[in-house]
Amino acid sequence: DSLVFASLPKLQQLDLSNNRISRLQAAAFGAAPLSLRELNLSRALLNGSVVEQLSESLQSGSLSNLRQLQLAENDLFYLPARTFSRLPSLQHLELRNNSIVELRETFRNLTLRTLDLSSNALKRLGNSTLSELASQPNISIKLRDNPFDCDCGIEELLTWLQSTQKVVDRESLLCASPESLRNKPILQLKHSDLKCTVQGDMESVLQTSYVFLGIVLALIGVIFMFVLYLNRKGIKKWLYNVRDACRDHMEGYHYRYEINSDPRLTNLSSNSDA
Repeated sequence: DSLVFASLPKLQQLDLSNNRISRLQAAAFGAAPLSLRELNLSRALLNGSVVEQLSESLQSGSLSNLRQLQLAENDLFYLPARTFSRLPSLQHLELRNNSIVELRETFRNLTLRTLDLSSNALKRLGNSTLSELASQPNISIKLRDNPFDCDCGIEELLTWLQSTQKVVDRESLLCASPESLRNKPILQLKHSDLKCTVQGDMESVLQTSYVFLGIVLALIGVIFMFVLYLNRKGIKKWLYNVRDACRDHMEGYHYRYEINSDPRLTNLSSNSDA
């Protein structure tokens, strides 16, 4: 309910784990800053659809003293941008065992000490996310058990992993695709191993285009045959006229040829003209 925790300004620890919360009011924690330091919401949300309400609650401004937030095992597949941006005191963030596929402006303005992103659905980390993590000097990150797609899209991640000690389980990060690199440790990759599938995608596009072109040409052919069928009588009459004209022309040509080739007929024709 709205303001349900607002009347507990001195509350420092709150455990709501193992619930089935289907609705979370944005004003559940009130508007004034609380003393709350630890909030456990692991396995607390009914499903990932509550994430927008959760984001609004976390951005209400009342949890500015929060240091530890647990959101594990909630079937979250994304996080709205800047969900944690109004938690300046946050140091420990647990997001393990969700289904998060992408991170966008997730860790901006934070100074975390621990971040657990293990067992999610991350295929790569974007440059902005890497910059946000790299800017936090004392952070310790877990990334194991994510299905990383080892193509040219993780070049920046590979470079970062090779130069940082912030990812504590970096030795155990494995490729999930392509098939040729499946289960290969990311740190053992060379940049030359990271290939893009642009050529394969282009071939697929060309094949689709050829099929579409074939369908269009076939359709045009069907329409043309249908038009011919509808005008078959007129076309037949036109063909007869062309045939008769050609026949008359050929007969005239043949007649002139015989006259020119036979002197007798030539003289006869001349006398007849006289």
